[in-house]
Amino acid sequence: MKQESETLELKKSTSELKEGAISVASILNKHRKGELYFGVRDDGAVLGQAISRQTLRDVSRTLSERIEPRVYPKIERVRLEGKDCIRVRFSGEDVPYLAFGRAYIRVGDEDRQLSARELERMFLSRSNDKARWETELSEHKVSDVDAATVRRVVNKGRSVGRVNFEFGSVRGTLNKLKLLRNGRLLKAGEALFCKDSPLKVQAAVFAGTDKTTFLDIKQFEGSIFSLLDEAETYVKEHIDWRVQFGKLEREEIPEIPMDALREALVNSLCHRDLRILKGNEVAIFKDRVEIYNPGDFPEGYTPEDFIKGEEHSIPRNPLIASVLFRTKDVEEWGSGLKRISKACAESGVKVTFRVLKSGFLVTFHRKPAKSFLPSTVEKTVEKTREKIIALIRHDPKITTAELAKKSGLSVRGVDWNIARFKKQGILKRIGPDKGGHWKVLK
Repeated sequence: MKQESETLELKKSTSELKEGAISVASILNKHRKGELYFGVRDDGAVLGQAISRQTLRDVSRTLSERIEPRVYPKIERVRLEGKDCIRVRFSGEDVPYLAFGRAYIRVGDEDRQLSARELERMFLSRSNDKARWETELSEHKVSDVDAATVRRVVNKGRSVGRVNFEFGSVRGTLNKLKLLRNGRLLKAGEALFCKDSPLKVQAAVFAGTDKTTFLDIKQFEGSIFSLLDEAETYVKEHIDWRVQFGKLEREEIPEIPMDALREALVNSLCHRDLRILKGNEVAIFKDRVEIYNPGDFPEGYTPEDFIKGEEHSIPRNPLIASVLFRTKDVEEWGSGLKRISKACAESGVKVTFRVLKSGFLVTFHRKPAKSFLPSTVEKTVEKTREKIIALIRHDPKITTAELAKKSGLSVRGVDWNIARFKKQGILKRIGPDKGGHWKVLK
């Protein structure tokens, strides 16, 4: 073992748990990450200690409950020189961190309490550093960037008059878009152009007005541009469309204006908090479509300030927003909510905006379908119902679990369909749950 340093703290045992928590906060405030060991003396001599499940729980509880903002360290039992010790690995960007209500900073191998002035300066620095994630250096290399997407961005930007150069090379383009520092890729470039970006969008269609039963679920992973395309396609396939006949041609019109939907999706990806591992969500219910992003709304503002007022945009990720502006995916900074609201008002669609503790939610309220074309989900539901009936005709004694396995639905989904069949007079149960059988009435 090495001796204590600015990023390494050693404690004889968990009897020094409080001091250990202070060291974690202290190291985070200085270096954003570090390690803490229990069972090791400060000169590196391994002592070991008795470790039970309760011991590990006590360490986890103290570090998560006594440090603010909360940290979620990796805590594990390790063997050092044949003795049991506890290793704690931690990281975080939400400085300043407070332990037991006080702030500390690491100086050498000591934890020094911050003065009021130093603490105030740290809070101001955090407030002003809106884009610290996207300006950090990525672990990806320029060679990991998808060249086809970069070329597409340049071509689209040129076609809308917001890019004044031609595509020459990936590196040259990234440099012009300010996505490199000293030749290395920034995390903003990773999010925009790397196929194995950590960003995710979870999309699902639910049977009713809550999340009890889902009819379809997908998870998309990749760059912001690929996620935007996949999420938009998913919504298009699972909402209703009506047909309008003109003099010369037939036009299909969506129940929710696509301009508003795409704007909501772009905003969701552009303004999310990229430090949070939780993905964006697209949820399609019987009565609404929800688009959620994990990210705080600008403090002191409400959605109405941007819809009805003249407030200017406060982009969480300015570099990413700048690239999306060049492709005209972002039309004008600060106009997103206003454009969504206006497009929905012109189409007679109700839209609401909610600031949640965990993020921001845009909800498009659906109307009862009248003269709409069957949506993909309706076709899927109908095929699934036909399959369930066919399976029951083939084997009237088939169980719910077997129906779920053969139809591809969850057991809850099968139960939901069977309840509808009974209500519609299509299906009847003869005899008890065990030993009985199904009878198809029509």
